[in-house]
Amino acid sequence: MSTELLSMVLLIGLLGVAVVSDLLRHRIPNMLVLVGLALGLIGQMHSGGVSGLGDSLLGTLICFALFLPMYAFGGMAAGDVKLMAMVGSFLPFHYALWAAMFSLMAGAICGLLIVLFRGQLRQTLGRYLLILRAQAYLAPTSDEVAGKPFPYSIAILIGTLNSIYWQVAVGFGG
Repeated sequence: MSTELLSMVLLIGLLGVAVVSDLLRHRIPNMLVLVGLALGLIGQMHSGGVSGLGDSLLGTLICFALFLPMYAFGGMAAGDVKLMAMVGSFLPFHYALWAAMFSLMAGAICGLLIVLFRGQLRQTLGRYLLILRAQAYLAPTSDEVAGKPFPYSIAILIGTLNSIYWQVAVGFGG
């Protein structure tokens, strides 16, 4: 088994554990993220030397930086940001960027589907219209599905799988 394939299988396994934990406890264990981060850095260094380590660190930083603002504005939990940074450690920076972007798209689609399924599209769009008018963030009310926790690790898994598919099967993004 190649190092890259082993690395991807390991990453998907770690994300699977994170999803289960997120669904059951609404938490992503720090130890899981730390072990994953270390394994990602070591794997990239093993396959690419110092350059691979640099790629891994840059991928980690890119994913962390893209997700941190959403945590700062209350749109996601810290565990999701750390999990995305862990994903970045397994990937060269350009693939980490695609994984983050696909994860953001997957999260938006999941959120839209939840709002549609719960019949709250009009209520949610109305709140966003008020946000635009007020030019300030207005938190969802307690009866809005948008105010309930969403296990974002699912979107990170879906986004990462999409990124892996596109880089392996299609050669996209590199």
